[in-house]
Amino acid sequence: MPKSEATPRAYLPAAGHDWLLRFYDPVSRLTGAGALHAALVAQAALAPGHAVLDVGAGTGTLAVRIAREHPGVDVTALDPDPKALAIARRKAERAGVAVRFERGYGDALPFADARFDRVLSSLMFHHLDGETKRGMLRDVRRVLRPGGGLHLADFARGHARPRGFLARLFHHAHALPSSDDATIESLLAESGFAEIALAGEHHTLFGRIARYRAIRPDAA
Repeated sequence: MPKSEATPRAYLPAAGHDWLLRFYDPVSRLTGAGALHAALVAQAALAPGHAVLDVGAGTGTLAVRIAREHPGVDVTALDPDPKALAIARRKAERAGVAVRFERGYGDALPFADARFDRVLSSLMFHHLDGETKRGMLRDVRRVLRPGGGLHLADFARGHARPRGFLARLFHHAHALPSSDDATIESLLAESGFAEIALAGEHHTLFGRIARYRAIRPDAA
């Protein structure tokens, strides 16, 4: 069943603080968001008629890209931050694409069971605490159709220490040492996903970003 929130609750904005939101897109471009999103969209193997959800859509860059590059796909974007969603709506309008924007939380998705063929999420998972991460993955599995895929990109520690001062500072500030490949893959498995795989990685000024894919099994 779809979930709803009676009242807004605390969340971490895309840029960490409201006053930093104006800098979010320029900084994202500098850190390679374009290449990351291109790889994530290619990984998702979208096809005409697919229903796609972007969880933690922020300012809408990924959702607008999907709608622009795949006009036959039905795109929904969800984020708890009304200021970020306002920017996202303006982006979609300027691009001339149709994206459905919803305010909501990743662990309380306001959508029917088996609503989507693909769920994508880029650089929001590290914003969540452990229990909220589990809640999000369970709810993503719920809204995916059997055989549908989750395609998740986030900061994750690899075998080596984060490179450079900015990367080490960022990982320390966001408690990222606990977010490594094994932890994220274990959370996916606990939440009932199958065919879990590390699909790729990107090294940025702010550290390593890993891309994962996982499938909702045909069995409920």
